[in-house]
Amino acid sequence: MRYLLHEVEIEQRLFWRSRELAFFTFLLPIIFFVLLGSVYGTDKIEHVKGSAYLLAGLLGYGVVATAFAGLAITLVIRREAGILKRLRATPLPAWAYVGGVLGSTLFVYALESIALIVLGRALFGVAFPDRVFSLVLALGLGALAFSAMGIGLTAAVRSAEGSSAVVNAVYLPMAFISGSFFSPHSFPQFLRAIADVLPLTYFIRLVRDILLHGHEIWDRPGSVGVVAAWGAIGVVAALRGFRWEPREA
Repeated sequence: MRYLLHEVEIEQRLFWRSRELAFFTFLLPIIFFVLLGSVYGTDKIEHVKGSAYLLAGLLGYGVVATAFAGLAITLVIRREAGILKRLRATPLPAWAYVGGVLGSTLFVYALESIALIVLGRALFGVAFPDRVFSLVLALGLGALAFSAMGIGLTAAVRSAEGSSAVVNAVYLPMAFISGSFFSPHSFPQFLRAIADVLPLTYFIRLVRDILLHGHEIWDRPGSVGVVAAWGAIGVVAALRGFRWEPREA
């Protein structure tokens, strides 16, 4: 446990010292929320206030930006720079390093979620969630599932230079199609068909049901099951494809 806590502390220092990483994974979802909430936050979307609808979507965007994209890019860069290989030669256990990285990622996403909810209340009058426990479980499930998928994705990225391009090509279209910024009900049929297989669609749907309609997480076993299933796929991909050594060595 001492190794794990020490690694979480180190990862936190590295995260906040990297201005680009902190901006694109932590601040950008908050900026999007403030800008888009100012544009159509008072409109009605699917019979709810636009800012409240947008809050749930940006919690979804935040999880893919932080737990999926940010984690995948960081690990690929460290792998290709030889950092992961050198870490394996130290007394630090592999489980402690991976746990520290995941713990730091979960902590950053927790801070981001709290900031979004507080800003929603302060700027747009969005009510605080009634089902806090269910919301925490849903956000935790999403963060773990997308972290697993992010680690699994590293197996498909061959170079540090291409990491941003590959990861962005996956998560940005997914964020738009899944309804992070707009209601997917107005999308063409082929986009809705794609959205129906994306894990982010079900995560955002789960968060909206809890945040906007007062449901408990166990009232939505379908959405929970899909997110968990995608997380399990990510775990299998990570176990089979994660590498400590550079692929371009």
